[in-house]
Amino acid sequence: MKGTVISNTGSRYRILIDGPDEQVLTAAAKGNLRIKGIRTTNPVAVGDRVEVSPNPNSEIAYITSIEPRRNYIIRRASNLSKESHILAANIDQALLICSLFRPQTATTFIDRFLATAEAYRVPAIIVINKIDLLETDSDRELLDAVSYLYSSIGYRVIRTSTVSGAGLDELREAVGGKTTLLSGNSGVGKSSIINALVPDAEVAVAEVSESHETGMHTTTFSRMYDLPGGGRLIDTPGVRGFGTLDFDKHEVSHFFPEIFEAGHGCRFSNCLHTEGEPGCAVLQQVADHLISASRYASYLSILENDIAGMGSKYR
Repeated sequence: MKGTVISNTGSRYRILIDGPDEQVLTAAAKGNLRIKGIRTTNPVAVGDRVEVSPNPNSEIAYITSIEPRRNYIIRRASNLSKESHILAANIDQALLICSLFRPQTATTFIDRFLATAEAYRVPAIIVINKIDLLETDSDRELLDAVSYLYSSIGYRVIRTSTVSGAGLDELREAVGGKTTLLSGNSGVGKSSIINALVPDAEVAVAEVSESHETGMHTTTFSRMYDLPGGGRLIDTPGVRGFGTLDFDKHEVSHFFPEIFEAGHGCRFSNCLHTEGEPGCAVLQQVADHLISASRYASYLSILENDIAGMGSKYR
């Protein structure tokens, strides 16, 4: 039997079996099941197309094989790990849910996610949620500045509030008929957005800590939801950091569209766009405020922290 992985609970997976009956089986991955060339903490991901064999001795079936993935998106499993964690497979796009207050999503987190989406050729949309919390002129100026920063380099930005309903129609249009990954820090409102888009989802919503302005994890494992008008959402556990993986130092700039474009004007083709390199067009554009200082800082953080810590292959 063939089917699609619609959720995982650690060592168990729920599989929607192909066919009109919408049969769902619980299955475990066979011990030797691994994707060649990818070292991951989860060999099977939500969105995977799999072959399933019943187990005559148990209600738990076996996942015996995974079909070739159309695409996938991963992050480093932890700050100290060289292994990856697959967020989802066979997706049409990714929504990064952010907030400017309670909690504030760091631009470094946004940029690392976007760079990873670029690397794995997954179109990304930025959703700035909780805009109902923006009460002052300076708050709204910050919203406009962040929106412009990313829209000016080609990313779609949608502003939403599940309290007022602002932006939800635009969001429904953006996800309709597509398989969409949802990701973001804990507390940015992913669960509230899912409840707004999938009325019968009834996802638990947690309060944000007043003292630390951080969210609690209400989603502990990835799960797929069917959208009422067609399409699917894949919810993933909230994360506090986003580690990139398998980037070559000479390719990092390729995943920052504005840096890649400016790099065509550099004197040397192997320019890394770091301080002291002669004839660097990127450094000049940063100095001229044509490239955002925060985006450039995120670019440097991947070069200096992620790649420097991954062994001689990346040096």
